[in-house]
Amino acid sequence: MATAGSSYSVSTNHQVPSSLVNLGNAAGVCIMSSAWKDEQEPSLISFISSFLRANSFRLNFVSISPDLIFNCGGVSIAFVFVTKWDCSNVANIFSRVKRLKGQFAQLYVVATLSTKEQSDSFMRSYFQYEMEFGKPAFLQVTDAEMGFEKIVKVAHSRGVCKQQKVASKLKAERKRTVQDTDIFIGFVTSIPNINKHDANTLYQAIGSIETIAKTSKEDILANTDLSSEKAETLARFFQDPEFYLTPKFN
Repeated sequence: MATAGSSYSVSTNHQVPSSLVNLGNAAGVCIMSSAWKDEQEPSLISFISSFLRANSFRLNFVSISPDLIFNCGGVSIAFVFVTKWDCSNVANIFSRVKRLKGQFAQLYVVATLSTKEQSDSFMRSYFQYEMEFGKPAFLQVTDAEMGFEKIVKVAHSRGVCKQQKVASKLKAERKRTVQDTDIFIGFVTSIPNINKHDANTLYQAIGSIETIAKTSKEDILANTDLSSEKAETLARFFQDPEFYLTPKFN
């Protein structure tokens, strides 16, 4: 879709934005369409390769439908990257975007609009082809290098957000596990002659209160360091109505 036609200057010492330096574990993989690559100026591909390498991204060339797919932080983001806006070929651009929107949940369109004529063409076409705002998101840039930098920033930020969500979920699960453990220990230590050490041992070796309630004295002895007296107390507490309905006095 994107066609060559303008030249891109790239220095071997191009400056990488400070916000993208040292992404470390947040860096990922950039998958580039082989067909899209063949349509671009070699200098742009050189810039992209250097930029990705400087930011610890791997670059693979594969036959794919979008122009680019980034795998970053456990999330995949697809991009349509129009490096030269052809005012006479907007129908193909938007029909392709609509098709890809149905295939990729995370899709962005980056369009290089370097002239007023191209900007006007984009605005007219956006409404003419009844695009839904933000679905997908369109990013307008004035040159291809800027466009690719924006692409990497979007991919990186989405990856960071995914990692933060995963971390928050794990933190909530750990908190819930601690709360469940506290409830378990509080209940089990309310049984006569069972202390906190015993409760922790039962939690690690046998599991839930429901499982302990179905476990025999013999299995408790076989899987824990509890004494025979304590194992019998547990078995009777859960399985002998006469035992657990009888008042206990310390």
